[in-house]
Amino acid sequence: MRVAIDATPLTLTSGGLVRYTRELSLALAAGFPDDQFVLVSDQPFDLPHGAPANLTAGKGPQNALERRWWLWGLHHEMERLSAEVFHGTNFAVPYIPRRPSVLTLHDLSPWMDPGWHHAADRVRGRTPLLIELGCATVILTDTEAVRRQAIEYFRIHPSRVVAVPLGGLPRTDMPAAEEGPPYFLFVGTLEPRKNIDGLLASWRVVRRRHPVDLVLAGRRREDFPELAPEPGLRVLGEVPDQELPKLYKGALALVYPSRYEGFGLPVLEAMQCGAYAIISRDPALLEVAGDAAVAAEGEKELAAAMTAALTQPERAREWKEKAVRRARDFSWERTARLTYEVYEEARERFGR
Repeated sequence: MRVAIDATPLTLTSGGLVRYTRELSLALAAGFPDDQFVLVSDQPFDLPHGAPANLTAGKGPQNALERRWWLWGLHHEMERLSAEVFHGTNFAVPYIPRRPSVLTLHDLSPWMDPGWHHAADRVRGRTPLLIELGCATVILTDTEAVRRQAIEYFRIHPSRVVAVPLGGLPRTDMPAAEEGPPYFLFVGTLEPRKNIDGLLASWRVVRRRHPVDLVLAGRRREDFPELAPEPGLRVLGEVPDQELPKLYKGALALVYPSRYEGFGLPVLEAMQCGAYAIISRDPALLEVAGDAAVAAEGEKELAAAMTAALTQPERAREWKEKAVRRARDFSWERTARLTYEVYEEARERFGR
């Protein structure tokens, strides 16, 4: 099989979309060496480091007409490549369905609260039409929670939507923990949906009694205000993937009080590293974490959970052991295998 994969998320510097596109494409190429996988976009991007020979990059638009990428350019690119299936990794597929296509719908956040996304107007308007008109042969979600939401919100027949869980950190080696003062950790893009204000408020309650820092690791989006300096708050900005395990291992707990998620990769990554995880009661986060994370909502509950991680080491050790066991259920190899099965299903369904 020859599959064209949307590489546009690789134009970003960090975040879940980057991780998904990079790790999935690498795992597909490694797991199916007799097939060809081509990353395509109308924008420049870098091929993932360590890409095997069967993972290559397309040429992109070749003339002015092809710059109308989703209407004409992508069609011509797939003809040049003799691609049999297109995988839209970021809410989009070609406007004219000439070949089987798979659309990954990571979550429904663009439609839930306009304040969560300052630059999602195109997605909000385009993706529902692509789904309604059948341009996407099969739709992928990262969790069963989002699958159920998508079926209800977009009125999709359940047979068209498949949930495929993600992997986590792309490596198994675990470095020594981050040294220094004790700290709680948040990893992710700093944006309105992540409830950073609630996290800060809860941490300040805990810090009044215990000398503990809060570390925020992630890119700050344009619509998220800069945080004023204060004692104990460490804002690291973007952190390279290879540095994340050290942060996870050294943290008293990952605290992830997001208002809404499609999967929650940092939670899985933290659990892989044996970290105590404190999460909101978002359905996708609960699905991913299972019984291996502490669920808390609101300032008082979050502060209580953080205090327990700090003052009850035996309890924290039990949660860490649960986390490692739970994380073994996830891998990019499994994600690639299940996604490949969806490609085959899309080929069978197309044109029915």
